Amino acid sequence: MNSASTEYLMPGGGASITALPKVSLHDHLDGGLRPQTILDLAGNIGLEVPAGDAAALGAWFSEQSDSGSLVEYLKTFDLTTAVMQTPEGLTRVAREFVQDLGADGVVYGEIRWAPEQHLTRGMSLDEVVDAVQEGLEAGVQDVAATGGSIRVGQLVSAMRHADRGLEIAELAVRHRNNGVVGFDIAGAEAGFPAGNLREAFDYLAHQFLPTTVHAGEADGIDSIRGALFDGRALRLGHGVRIVEDITTAREDEEGTYVTLGPVAQWVKDREIALELSPSSNLQTGAIEQWGDEMIDHPFDLLYQLGFRVTVNTDNRLMSATSLSRELSLLAETFGYDLTDLEVFQLNAAAASFLPVEEREELADIITAGFEAA
Repeated sequence: MNSASTEYLMPGGGASITALPKVSLHDHLDGGLRPQTILDLAGNIGLEVPAGDAAALGAWFSEQSDSGSLVEYLKTFDLTTAVMQTPEGLTRVAREFVQDLGADGVVYGEIRWAPEQHLTRGMSLDEVVDAVQEGLEAGVQDVAATGGSIRVGQLVSAMRHADRGLEIAELAVRHRNNGVVGFDIAGAEAGFPAGNLREAFDYLAHQFLPTTVHAGEADGIDSIRGALFDGRALRLGHGVRIVEDITTAREDEEGTYVTLGPVAQWVKDREIALELSPSSNLQTGAIEQWGDEMIDHPFDLLYQLGFRVTVNTDNRLMSATSLSRELSLLAETFGYDLTDLEVFQLNAAAASFLPVEEREELADIITAGFEAA
């Protein structure tokens, strides 16, 4: 399934969500491959795949990813990263990634990926960044050729269980004028706190390169605290478990009273964006303590409490999704209208790692697009 080619409408057959201008902040390069591309690239390198056609392979990814465990979910990436070990593979994947974003109405996207995972066939760290940037730029040109417009930036990720944090941080800074807009840490969260990479985060702070940190997905408040204070995170990758620091109690007939703990209060007051990924959060079990259906997702609670919520796909292949689909699911589940969806996009624009003037231009594009809907 290629959700980018599917048009999603507001509930009741209203405006096209797909046609609306959107901002994508949390979208993994190795989680957004087209199934047919995996088949093609695997054939080039003699790699076995678990299905022989694109539809079946796409279904395999979706089924394998729907495990309720982040650890099991991450195993599907062994296949996608295996076909992204050559300049040709990386460039093709990056180019198609942008094409698919453009087809889904995304006008600005930050694409995160971990260069250290693409070195098994002899490429250097700098070479893999160059290959991805070549593909991203080609994809931008392809979208323009179809009459669309998109901007993209790389978020370079270090794997939190590895010992290359400073090296990857230096790589990100080295390429800040070659498409890199920020830094991230990814991989298994529990047991690998942001503090383990404190040297890298110190270096990035001295270089004024912004960071977002995966936290509050497979671990709780302590992980978020570490992302904020060790990682100096300006955004939280997922961050959904910030709800563990929020207490709700029904005092009387007048309503529910909510108390924010110190971490939640800090995140709200500082307007630190939450990169929420509804479908992925269900698949990985990130929200299992609240339930296993979309209606159980704390997204609406966080939105109503005034947190800077953003909507993201995380991994479009694994979740068989697109940004428009995620917005459609939220609108259907929580009764959101176009005004709500516009807020989510303006939140994402404000939290992007663009210069302030460009963030304001992006907000204007979003506002104009929603006014025309």
